[in-house]
Amino acid sequence: MTNRLLTGLLMASSILGTAGIALAQDKTLTIESWRNDDLAIWQEKLIPAFEKANPGIKVTFSPSAPTEYNAALNAKLDAGSAGDLITCRPFDASLELFKKGHLADLTGLAGMENFSDVAKSAWQTDDGKASFCVPMASVIHGFIYNKDAFEKLGIAVPATEEEFFAALEKIKADGTFIPMAMGTKDLWEAATMGYQNIGPNYWKGEEGRLALIKGEQKLTDADWVAPYATLAKWKPYLGDGFEAQTYPDSQNLFTLGRAAIYPAGSWEISTFNTQAQFKMGAFAPPVQKAGDTCYISDHNDIGIGLNPKSANADAAKTFLTWVASPEFATIYANALPGFFSLNSAAVKMEDPLAQEFVSWRDKCKPTIRSTYQVLSRGTPNLENETWVKSANVINGTETPEAASAELQKGLDSWYKPAK
Repeated sequence: MTNRLLTGLLMASSILGTAGIALAQDKTLTIESWRNDDLAIWQEKLIPAFEKANPGIKVTFSPSAPTEYNAALNAKLDAGSAGDLITCRPFDASLELFKKGHLADLTGLAGMENFSDVAKSAWQTDDGKASFCVPMASVIHGFIYNKDAFEKLGIAVPATEEEFFAALEKIKADGTFIPMAMGTKDLWEAATMGYQNIGPNYWKGEEGRLALIKGEQKLTDADWVAPYATLAKWKPYLGDGFEAQTYPDSQNLFTLGRAAIYPAGSWEISTFNTQAQFKMGAFAPPVQKAGDTCYISDHNDIGIGLNPKSANADAAKTFLTWVASPEFATIYANALPGFFSLNSAAVKMEDPLAQEFVSWRDKCKPTIRSTYQVLSRGTPNLENETWVKSANVINGTETPEAASAELQKGLDSWYKPAK
């Protein structure tokens, strides 16, 4: 064999060997999520930003349908086939996964210091000693409205309930628009965009929510029944056939310009921006009387954790530390307006509707949905029962008092407050 041939073979061998090492070092991480609407944002913005800064780690975003996520994820975790990274729902659903050993303890993860105790509370043990998901975003409740409709009818943005119902009555009397787009067929809308939207102004946000957990208040108390009495007054303004109207129906009615007001979660913003051909604004849940303290549901909504059985745990922790960074927070909050960063670093948002929602943090006291922490761990599940009762009250098939009594009876059947 000639020296030239030998040298060539050695060089080829060296190149192939180096390539083999590089290939062997590449790690691929898979993210489990229910946010299938976010696929393009992960593929086009978030993942490229991470991979550019972290060569050798590839990331795949692999979402399930939202309604199927919990069951699909649990099946994969039980079978040992789940991805490396688990998108976390807030509070009890993720706490249960942690207790079963399906989420790793991330208390000491680099970057967790970038979040407040409130931000971390949705993904911690009850004593706050262990954190198991990196907080990503919260969503804020309120009302989105058609600015063109308000201008056409000469309606000012309502700040009190009296002004709110006067606006609804004026819209109804004119007849051009359905006053408010919300159906009750899917149940959860009635609770999430109805009861949990306006309720904190009655039960005083965290004061009432924590008192309910401690057993110092009951769902039959006036501050918990009153929001249902107000919801019952929505019925004449929801349009014909709202009882058979699904969530997508409600979205379409509003974005097509047929309804003037949409009881909303801020997660609607990015979808509405692409579909609505009119100017939009937003207002916080109206207070009962001018001068009352306002409260908003600023609900920890989404986090991300580590599957303890991941074969790429170190790479996954590198990714999670990046998710905890101000860089991720800025990209995410602007790519998904309406999902507000939980990072302590200030994030500048460009979307005017998102800016309007987040501005309420400066003047209103924040709380989370009353049913999400502790109170939905048993059967009957208070969150799911609240869906049913909220729809019943709006439909007029159950009184506010009867609905509240049934909810409290169900809670009493399994929940005993800690003494």
